[in-house]
Amino acid sequence: MNRLTDIATDDQTSTRTDHILVVKLGGGEGLDLAAACADLAEIALTRPLVIVHGVSGMMARMSAERGLPIETLTSPSGHSSRYTPPATRDLFVEAAQAVNRQIVSELRQHGVYAVGLTETVPVQGTRKAAIRAVVNGRIRVVRDDYSGSIDSVQASSIWEALTVGRVAVVPPLADSADGLLNIDGDRAAAAVAAELGASDLVILSNVPGLMRDHTDASTVIADVQGNQIERVMDYAQGRMKRKVLGAQEALNGNVERVIIGDGRTSNPVTNALNGAGTVFRA
Repeated sequence: MNRLTDIATDDQTSTRTDHILVVKLGGGEGLDLAAACADLAEIALTRPLVIVHGVSGMMARMSAERGLPIETLTSPSGHSSRYTPPATRDLFVEAAQAVNRQIVSELRQHGVYAVGLTETVPVQGTRKAAIRAVVNGRIRVVRDDYSGSIDSVQASSIWEALTVGRVAVVPPLADSADGLLNIDGDRAAAAVAAELGASDLVILSNVPGLMRDHTDASTVIADVQGNQIERVMDYAQGRMKRKVLGAQEALNGNVERVIIGDGRTSNPVTNALNGAGTVFRA
């Protein structure tokens, strides 16, 4: 039996779309997905919830099974991203759909009706048709990549789920004139949160937050005001840079609070909402 009501009256609709929470579940192996979904199932009883998820762990496993190597592109400035030629894009879509089904299944086991939005992808994007990358020490232009930039969020399918008390689960994919694209899940979550006017965005990772020393968990930065983000960006290493950039974009989109929290704990989202991790405020 569903713990969330499937049909909302007009009087209930406003409460179902107020105080929205968007949660980005990291796709890495360190995330305890079962614990996160158990926590989210409880939270979904009290406020509207949208989940955006990553895919890196599933992609790594499927790539190994299919014998398809995972490759990265490094820009002249040193920024790395997944190289997504057509075969990799197809596998990425398959992996994203698999993770989406897994999250929906986990939530439904807790009695929460969740809807996976893999058929009607809310995020709209544009393929990066020409990417400058350093290859064997030389800069060349890559033209067969199917990663994309985020243009907008067509949120009608998300609102449809929220207004009847369901949880929307959004993959890290963008629809485009060139088909589905690989996009950054943290920035997708920020775009979704901004479009929905969410109160909070929680980004779960496999570290306790933004740290001054990325090897020392005791150096977590507890609070960051929006105008301080540029100053703390230098502390962000690797994937953390995109999470901090996502936090900045969400705040610029009028999201009130963004928390980067530890997804390896029990009740990770509740802990983050209670201040564990790094809290960014406008």
